[in-house]
Amino acid sequence: MYGRDWDTFLLPYEQAVEELKVKFRSLRTEIKHTEEYTPIEFCTGRVKKVSSIIEKAKILSIPLERVEEVPDIAGIRIMCQFQEDMHRVAEHIRGRKDMTVVEERDYVTNRKPSGYRSYHFIVKYPVQTASGEQELLAEIQLRTLAMNFWATIEHSLNYKYKGNIPEQVRERLVRAAEASYRLDGEMSAIRDEIKAAQILFETKSNTVADILSMIEKMIHNGHLELAAEFHQKFHEAQSEDIQSLQRLSEEIQQVLQQLEQNNFF
Repeated sequence: MYGRDWDTFLLPYEQAVEELKVKFRSLRTEIKHTEEYTPIEFCTGRVKKVSSIIEKAKILSIPLERVEEVPDIAGIRIMCQFQEDMHRVAEHIRGRKDMTVVEERDYVTNRKPSGYRSYHFIVKYPVQTASGEQELLAEIQLRTLAMNFWATIEHSLNYKYKGNIPEQVRERLVRAAEASYRLDGEMSAIRDEIKAAQILFETKSNTVADILSMIEKMIHNGHLELAAEFHQKFHEAQSEDIQSLQRLSEEIQQVLQQLEQNNFF
């Protein structure tokens, strides 16, 4: 491998990917907790394979002794539901103090000839290693789910045809990319409706989970008749609106508080 200890070289990049995944996933959880809706759907990450690093260095005319200049050895991909969400995440990345943006590429507004759309950041990210702090380059990609679906298919076809996709297939890919972009536009047009439906679904799921947990607590503490009564009420409330479930949850909570105050637990 050209005299380089690749395993040792890649360790800090693996650390950077894991740290960045944790940070963006934590951001997703934090926003969701405070605002009910988060612009981050999910986040993934990877470190390039050695063969891919060598190939990318060759494409960029980077000597292997300076291979750390390859900008995307560490890569993070953040998936969003809507294009508007991508802009919000992009603003967040620009404002972070734990990384420095060194390059932005907007392939959403200015798609590649292939049809590829995404928003790319190259950032400098410091990791703490046994030998001290090391500042690495990492790529952060922002995509909608539709963009990611298209890009995954294109990647598979490029692999199959070794980068020489037949013209007929390439033309269909471009048309598919435009259809994907229009789909994102349609989804953005009804974004508020979609968000409201998702929040309602999650609220109902959380309320149901709370009710079942409280009923289980009653059973665990020997209040079997009370648990059976509330389980029947729960069964009836499920076919009604979310407000019925929320009222039932509040009723069970009040009963549990009374039982605890009277030392029945």
